[in-house]
Amino acid sequence: EVEGHIVESIRLNPLDPVSAQWTIIAGQALLGLGRDEEASVWLKRSLEVNSRNPIGFFYLAAALAHMGRLAEARWNAAEGMKLNPSFTVTRYMAVGLSDEPRNIAARARLWEGMRLAGVPEK
Repeated sequence: EVEGHIVESIRLNPLDPVSAQWTIIAGQALLGLGRDEEASVWLKRSLEVNSRNPIGFFYLAAALAHMGRLAEARWNAAEGMKLNPSFTVTRYMAVGLSDEPRNIAARARLWEGMRLAGVPEK
């Protein structure tokens, strides 16, 4: 559902300075649903808007890793680490915003993709 709202938001205000965050949210949602190719499109778009947000690189790395594109995934993970050298999967896992089962499964999939991409565990 979120994708349609984000598309409409960007259509209504294409110069919105927060559009990079909206595209990350769309990518994260699609990644959680296992729609990795679509997620990667949104996440690449987020990095075109704001290449200084490390989470965009980490999410894109996870999507690419799930698609088996490990070299590209590792490159994106490394770019994210340049921007946030203290980032770890364990620290990110501590940010649990929901205990809803589908949300938990989506986050677990994201974490696994980050691990596959070479994001440090600890």
